Amino acid sequence: MPAPSESEVVVVRAETGGAETGGAGTGRGGTGEAGSRARTGRAGSGGAKQLRNGAVGRYGERVAARYLIEHGMVVLDRNWRCRDGEIDIVARDGPTLVVCEVKTRRAGGFEHPMATIGAAKARRLRLLAERWLLAHPPAGQPGRDVRIDLVAIVPSASGAAHVEHVRGMC
Repeated sequence: MPAPSESEVVVVRAETGGAETGGAGTGRGGTGEAGSRARTGRAGSGGAKQLRNGAVGRYGERVAARYLIEHGMVVLDRNWRCRDGEIDIVARDGPTLVVCEVKTRRAGGFEHPMATIGAAKARRLRLLAERWLLAHPPAGQPGRDVRIDLVAIVPSASGAAHVEHVRGMC
């Protein structure tokens, strides 16, 4: 994988409208049972908070996917899951396969989204990239470059979202 390069920072206009349900026909990959419980607020304790956090995460993934498309990438998969975890977005940037981790934090949070990616998460993302390639043989041809990116989203009350895209973060 190529070495990390410079961070690209842009501001994009956030979409407005109702909450996304993530159901059939939304273009999202496998949304397993845990995801559906979080969306409906029926998960164990803290259901309302989990619902809010899930809505914030889905919003961030929509903004990130739109940002990647606007910058010339082709989104191949969203919310792809296997036994080892989930990939938020799989995209193609020219000949390079890009696995994107999307982190969304509310404005005024204590921690920047970039601070949430440690060594263990980086290892897991590399493992998930390998799993995705094995599950999609034409995409995983020998010699294919793979890059792992982070897209950090910080929504604001003004309706705009601050987007940071770090290419080759691990």
